[in-house]
Amino acid sequence: MSEIARLLEIMRRLRDPEGGCPWDLEQDFASIAPYTIEEAYEVAGAIDAKDMTALREELGDLLLQVVYHAQMAAEAGHFGFAEVAAGIGEKMTRRHPHVFGDATVGDATAQTQAWEVHKAAERREKGKSGEGTSVLEGVTRALPALLRAEKLQKRAARVGFDWPNRDGVFAKVAEETAELKAELTKETPRLKEEMGDLLFACVNLARHLGVDAETALRAANAKFERRFRRMETLLKAANETLEGASLERLEALWQRAKAEEKPG
Repeated sequence: MSEIARLLEIMRRLRDPEGGCPWDLEQDFASIAPYTIEEAYEVAGAIDAKDMTALREELGDLLLQVVYHAQMAAEAGHFGFAEVAAGIGEKMTRRHPHVFGDATVGDATAQTQAWEVHKAAERREKGKSGEGTSVLEGVTRALPALLRAEKLQKRAARVGFDWPNRDGVFAKVAEETAELKAELTKETPRLKEEMGDLLFACVNLARHLGVDAETALRAANAKFERRFRRMETLLKAANETLEGASLERLEALWQRAKAEEKPG
């Protein structure tokens, strides 16, 4: 028995009404979905940490989520794991005719363009079956807001709806910042809307600078956490507490933690 077959059998037994796990039997697609999202982020976390041992484990946890959903779908008579694997295999073959067919591509950029042509054709084909043909089709609302913003912007850019250069995006960020500041002096519910517009513009700026916004923000989060923990360590060594330290003291320790990270 292959390891994949063994994993499928384990999940089948966990979901067996006769002797399966009570918790697993209670779950459905909706209740498992948050775990699926969490496991995907833990994979990304292991990659960020460059921890290959953790990555192996987290990839296993994510694979279990695929197996879990496939098992529930099979129980409902929709599809099974084999159909999932066959579907993605067929899709990858179709989208790589330069590997599995007679087509040729010049470089990675040309391949990306060809990939998008194939995806667009697939969206048009879905449109024939009543599933819609919008350029924005398939950008799921379940994505984290930052990632979804970037995907929406990229889709729009493919059809020419984009800033011609980064100067326009910098100007847009400045414009949205000014509009947000203007709302601070008013009794208005538009503050959240303007904050959203500014965030959207910042994602657009990151895209034009060739920076992945999600990755950049994860790195900023990690940097903040690292420096804050160092600040806590310094306070503890001085027999001080966060609550008892003044803002000036905390700022000084923050700058020390920051300076310690600089090379040399």
